[in-house]
Amino acid sequence: MSQLVTIFGGSGFVGRYIARRLAREGWRVRVAVRRPNEALFVKTYGVVGQVEPVLANIRDDTSVAAAIAGADAVVNCVGILSEDGRNTFDAVQAGGAERVARLAAEAGISRFVQISAIGADAGSDSAYARSKAEGEAAVLRHRPDAVILRPSIVFGAEDAFFNRFAGMSVLSPVLPIVGPATKFQPVYVDDVAQAAVMGVLGTAKPGTYELGGPEVATFRELMADMLDIVRRRKLVLGLPLWLGRAMGAAFDFLGAITLGLIKGPITRDQARNLGRDNVVADGARGFADLGIAPTAMEVVLPDYLWRFRPSGQYAEIKDSARHLKRG
Repeated sequence: MSQLVTIFGGSGFVGRYIARRLAREGWRVRVAVRRPNEALFVKTYGVVGQVEPVLANIRDDTSVAAAIAGADAVVNCVGILSEDGRNTFDAVQAGGAERVARLAAEAGISRFVQISAIGADAGSDSAYARSKAEGEAAVLRHRPDAVILRPSIVFGAEDAFFNRFAGMSVLSPVLPIVGPATKFQPVYVDDVAQAAVMGVLGTAKPGTYELGGPEVATFRELMADMLDIVRRRKLVLGLPLWLGRAMGAAFDFLGAITLGLIKGPITRDQARNLGRDNVVADGARGFADLGIAPTAMEVVLPDYLWRFRPSGQYAEIKDSARHLKRG
């Protein structure tokens, strides 16, 4: 019988790519999520019965234990960008990671992969960054043989970064961004998935890897590149970090008094994170150590941002017709 992997958050942005790759490798894939009915699309990644979504709550021991029963490997992709009710950074990214690693160790599961993030720092003033670091430390206590992956901003067809700002460019003449000089090293989602699969297969040595693409660019430069691809001229308005934190605090308060019904475009914690560069640290292990050549943004972004162009899928045809008329 083929080997079984449980992927927590396997229907999410990064998790689905890992699930698809492992299914191609012949593994049986158990996609552990809170809402299995919303993850039925993962079944198409393999033959009948090969990829199955199952109910699991990373905050509950019994639920996690049931999801990993009989598995040969576990991948934890669960993470949140903002807190919502009981899904706090501590509960999900620290406590949840600890729970999965502890129960996987108790079950004798052979391989463990944790998806973290560049910027994980136990001494950070950001709750997000602290919880990521605490999650990593907890994983290593129970699974010193774990493979921990720290990607920078992840891009791909389903991303919440370029898609979000490209959508804003359709509706607004101005793109406000907090921390325009902050540097990022965007990484293609399928490259992250390839690294995770190497961890599952045992071809990646245990340890922590920081994953960044071939380009380092400021927030403002990334927005300029995105606008060029969607062929829109917009003003990129850089907001100072202090203003971003003030705005985040105001939106946090508004969300609290409306019991979460109103969510702002930025939280105070996210504004804090935007004050730090999000790039691979000097001397850190990364793609080169895994033998992976990271994919450039210019190869992928046009394939899914075209829909935000004024003429959408017909933009290329119109350009060709315009050139013919000039000729």
